[in-house]
Amino acid sequence: MNHDPSPAAAPADRIRIVLVGTQHPGNIGSAARAIKTMGLDRLVLVAPQRYPHADAVAMAAGADDVLESARTVDSLAEAVADCRLVLGCTARSRRVSLEELSPRVAAARARDAALAGAEAALVFGRERTGLENDELQLCHAAVHIPANPGYSSLNLAAAVQVLAYELRMALLEGDAGHAADGHGQGGHSDLPASHAQMEGLFAQLAQTLDDIDFHKGRAPDSAMRKLRRLFLRGRLDEREVRLLRGILADAQRMARLAAGQR
Repeated sequence: MNHDPSPAAAPADRIRIVLVGTQHPGNIGSAARAIKTMGLDRLVLVAPQRYPHADAVAMAAGADDVLESARTVDSLAEAVADCRLVLGCTARSRRVSLEELSPRVAAARARDAALAGAEAALVFGRERTGLENDELQLCHAAVHIPANPGYSSLNLAAAVQVLAYELRMALLEGDAGHAADGHGQGGHSDLPASHAQMEGLFAQLAQTLDDIDFHKGRAPDSAMRKLRRLFLRGRLDEREVRLLRGILADAQRMARLAAGQR
């Protein structure tokens, strides 16, 4: 099934749960059950190791419709291309520096994005290793479940259940309040830029920095990581991205002129 929420869709229909590189098919079924109990039904699987699989169906325990409508893609970038808020659930600090949110705050942000008409994703990584650093770089913020530090091992489906519960509570608490005060009624021009639009900006920015010899022989990775965090933290909207890309295009044109190119 292809989910394509209409402008009048319920906020829950704009929130997807993304599982990356899931190793055990039973966890996919358990995750489907976890989100269905909380009123969610959008599941995206990124390169699962074994799926479809009978264990997934068995552990879904009646959430077969969630499994049947789940979308399978090859990369996280593809899974969140149309999203304007991407939150990565991670069990520990990584070298990628991201704002860290509690499950409750993360759920409220996802709800607010959905109420505003934006697509939002909560992303969960592999059972043993979680999300890779390059995958976390695609996220606007990290979500950390404050488990017992003496025994913090949390099953993937259990982690999904925690976040799904917080989403359920946020949606129940926020629906009436946002409708009453008029939030979420803005036009699409006010929406944060989508993941695909931001990736286009980052690609052009990286090329522009090369064109003007910004790095001067230094490795560009560190500067681009910092710039990614800066722009993602700013939550640019579509118009702001177009403005920045126009500036970069002019900078590239001037760099070509300076180099004697036509």
